[in-house]
Amino acid sequence: MKSYDVVIIGGGPAGLSAALLFGRGRASALLVDGGTPRNARAIAIHNFVTRDGTPPAEFRATARAQLGEYPSVESRDALVSRVERFERPDDAGFAFAVAVGDDPEPVRARRVLLTTGMRDELPAIPGLAELWGASVFQCPYCHGWELRDRPWGVLVPSDMMASFAPMLTNWSSHLTAFTNGAPVSEEALAGLRAAGVTVVVEPIARLEGTGLLEGVTLESGERVALSALVVRPPQTAVDLVLALGLDRDEMGYVRVDPRTKESSVPGVHVAGDTTTMMQAAILAAADGMAAAGAMNHALIMDRVARAGAIPR
Repeated sequence: MKSYDVVIIGGGPAGLSAALLFGRGRASALLVDGGTPRNARAIAIHNFVTRDGTPPAEFRATARAQLGEYPSVESRDALVSRVERFERPDDAGFAFAVAVGDDPEPVRARRVLLTTGMRDELPAIPGLAELWGASVFQCPYCHGWELRDRPWGVLVPSDMMASFAPMLTNWSSHLTAFTNGAPVSEEALAGLRAAGVTVVVEPIARLEGTGLLEGVTLESGERVALSALVVRPPQTAVDLVLALGLDRDEMGYVRVDPRTKESSVPGVHVAGDTTTMMQAAILAAADGMAAAGAMNHALIMDRVARAGAIPR
């Protein structure tokens, strides 16, 4: 059974940043990445200093190439189907068996870092999924600049989103809020109108546009021309996170120790979008580095303790 200090599951900014620190810290790490990246539909990464405008695929390729300089780090394109925690760590400190890809034998790890991100549960509006990530998006800081001063829409299915919507007028003074038939309070709708936002309560039939959004067609057949639509969909953790039974908050994000990023399962650390609503590539990268630093410190101290240099 092949062994590593750490298995990193997820190869986005958080996982790549963590792998880089483990490489420079001379810890053995396996970075496993499979499936479709959450930002695969995005044209570029923004708000990442020196990397503003970089396509996500290019960002990942550059990071992978840089990891090649560190012999203690391996990368595999595969899915992790199972993580099992031993009842107690063995004499060498290995605590986990991780099933990677189609390999019949799992790899061993002293610790595990989950950087799997979250799944967006997109509204079932025809045409929305096809336009997601470019002109239909959830973060104006990530995608709004390129579409500034054009007609925007925002999906407002709740009073909470109605309170968020007026912020978007900083990018467009032509903003329409669509409740899509949801029971938003009259008080919230009045607040939108007072902020200069047009309110449409009629349900949406479909989004129009090829590649980029061109407009919204309502159930009545009326068409509202738009260049952007902001949607804040609910998110769920990936199956692997759910299977591990990690403690999560009321929004579904994994609870971690703020310093070590360790979850409710000892030895399982979590970084990036899985832990917070504050989601951006640069924030995930920073979180991954913080988690890796805390983990590498723990690994070194554990090794020293096992050698008898310090008490456990």
